[in-house]
Amino acid sequence: MSCSFEIIQDAVECQQVIKKSRFITHLLPVADKYQAMSEIEQIRQEYPDARHHCWAFIAGAPDDTQVLGFSDDGEPNGTAGKPILAQLRGSGLGYICAVVVRYFGGVKLGTGGLVRAYGSSVGQALDLVIRHPFVEKVTMTLHFGFELLGTVTQLLRQYHAQQFDTTYTTQVGLTVVLAKCDKDDFCEHIMNACSGKIEFDR
Repeated sequence: MSCSFEIIQDAVECQQVIKKSRFITHLLPVADKYQAMSEIEQIRQEYPDARHHCWAFIAGAPDDTQVLGFSDDGEPNGTAGKPILAQLRGSGLGYICAVVVRYFGGVKLGTGGLVRAYGSSVGQALDLVIRHPFVEKVTMTLHFGFELLGTVTQLLRQYHAQQFDTTYTTQVGLTVVLAKCDKDDFCEHIMNACSGKIEFDR
């Protein structure tokens, strides 16, 4: 799973009219799926008279299939949520939510027309976003004997880990932050280097 990708820091809004139906698109940065659902509900309340509030989100890394969600919200199955999500996934962005509000104009678009309308609405909004690099990180606390301090410090430098709190009791307690995608390799490497004489709190 990728831990280095791009995110948006500011919300974006745009709209287009297709055969008298108005599509209002909101793109929002989100920290997790709970915030995504909260943002969706807030937009639903902002447009209570709209026919549909269709949405999708990627509440994590763009290639993490465990953090995806989407809804057609009353549109024919597969004509709204999936094309919205497809646009988000194609953008390579993570931690992002898209909500497309539709005011029906009286002219039916058909399934193909709806797919194109929802997809193009999100595509237009994505053209407006300002992208920022993001590296997903994880915090760990290491516990080990004083004799291993040099070995641990060398490996932390190798993995570009940041050191924070350090405690000295009968052992060294060291809190570090490193790239999430390096975590498993780091743990295996340091466990081997320390002959298993190290513990982790994650």
